[in-house]
Order: sequence, then C-alpha cells, then structure tokens
Amino acid sequence: MDTAILHFISPPIPYFVDFGYAHYGVGDSHIERNEIRVFDLIVVRKGVLPIGENGQDREIHEGEAFILLPNGHHYGSAPCKTDTEIVWIHFQTFGSWQVCLDMDECMGNQMALIEEHKKLAYLNHADVSSIFIPKHMKLSAKAIEVLETFFQQAHEPQSLRNWKRQATFQSFLQHLNRESSSSANNTAIELADRIELFIRQNYASDITNSVLQQKMNYHPNYLAKMMLKVYGMTPMNYLQYYRLEQSKRLLLQTPWPIARIAEEVGFHHVSHYSTFFSKKEGLSPSGFRSKFAKKH
Repeated sequence: MDTAILHFISPPIPYFVDFGYAHYGVGDSHIERNEIRVFDLIVVRKGVLPIGENGQDREIHEGEAFILLPNGHHYGSAPCKTDTEIVWIHFQTFGSWQVCLDMDECMGNQMALIEEHKKLAYLNHADVSSIFIPKHMKLSAKAIEVLETFFQQAHEPQSLRNWKRQATFQSFLQHLNRESSSSANNTAIELADRIELFIRQNYASDITNSVLQQKMNYHPNYLAKMMLKVYGMTPMNYLQYYRLEQSKRLLLQTPWPIARIAEEVGFHHVSHYSTFFSKKEGLSPSGFRSKFAKKH
C-alpha cells in the first residue's frame, strides 16, 4: 500500500517502552490524545479501527499496523462498526528521525539526516545506518508471529520480561524494515551494501572506479547510480566520506600525528587530507582533536 515512511538513524535502534492490548465494542472509539511523546504502533488483530492523526482520518484493518507520531494529535475518527481488538507498542528513539512521502524522498534526505543525527546523538565518529518503517502497513505472517511472542512473555518475571520484550521489539522492527522496500529498492540496497562493505574493508587501499567495476562486475555508472539511490553519494564520494569518519576515530582515540592518520586512512598527502577535512568539518584535524578529545 502507498504510505509515508518513517526514517530512523541508528544507533541507537528505536527502543521498546511499553506494550498492551485493547478491545473496542460496536460504538466504541479510540481514545483522544495529544503529544504523547512516544511512537504508538497499533496492530489490529481483529475488526477495523477508525483512527485520525492531525486531521487525517483512516481505517486500520485486521492484519494491518499504523504508527502514530509522538508529537501529533490522535483520536478515534469514528465509532467502531464491529468488535475490534488491537495490540499497541510504545517506542521511542534518540537523535534524528523524519517522515517521508516515499522511499525516494528518504534516500534523497538520507545524508542530511545522518549528519543531523550524529550531532544530536553525539556520534562524532560512529558508523550509522538507516531504518525505514512504513507508517501504515500490511503485516507479513512472520511479523505477526514475532508480535505474538509479546503475549507469551507475559508470564515471565519482570526483569527477564523487559529484556525479552526489547529483543522481540527489535526483531519485529527488523521485519518491518526489511519488508518496506520494493524489489527494485532491494536490488539497489543489496548492491550498494556490497559496495559499502568493500569500501569499509579496503578504504586504506587505492580504490578507483575501475577497481570497483572489476570487483562488482558492473559498469561504474551503474554502481554510482545505485550508491546515489541508497547512500546519496557516489562510491568515490562515499570512500572520501568513510576515510574522513575513520580519521575522526584516530584523532580522538590515538596520539598519532596528523600525517600518520592521513596515511592510515588512505590519503597520500597530508595537505590534501587537511584541506578536505577542514572543508567538510569547518575546522582543521588538529582543531577537531582539540575540541573533542579528552583533556588530560
């Protein structure tokens, strides 16, 4: 179904807060709430739930799920016409997220969201990735099977139950993320991930478009198209970006001279590295180290 996409960046992975279920008889309506400050994932197990959010009304049918936003106005858009049962899961995240009209918009905004997330989540030198969850979705049999384990955990001791529910929620979220992509997007993501993995494992070496063509067995133009679609940058742009990120790790975690760090991450000339770093970060490598490294 056509739906908006919730785009999260991890780490941290969106985390479980609370879980429960509700029953609505004929004539009952969903409760009205405003800015509940957590995401509310509603799964209809039976019947149909009329629900509204910020003036947009819809019906959620059996086997479907809908995510209400933490900063929205939620309400029952009409009384239920049949007996309806729902499961609700409250979850939250830390850092940046956004609602996109479709996957193309998510991909186009990905790098900007990642940069914003790193600042908000204090991840100056961490590897991050995207999670895409449809706002309104038809659940697969596997996702419903994972969801049912929440009920099985009701008899566990509280301390154990909380750990298991967090793990179950992450497994459930993983299914939703995997199922959100079309076959065309899956093809692009699979190839882009292969390129990204190769770059990550070999970034200190001399990587060129010719090398990638030989390793991936695709024309460089096609590889660039797939990387642009998924990561918002070409393989060569991603290589420079990844080298920069790795150099940040070394600036913060080692006492190595700038010249050695440049060489370690694949820059042949320290002057090129320093110029590139300053252009991207707004301060020199030594300035970055002084600003963020722990003072002794």
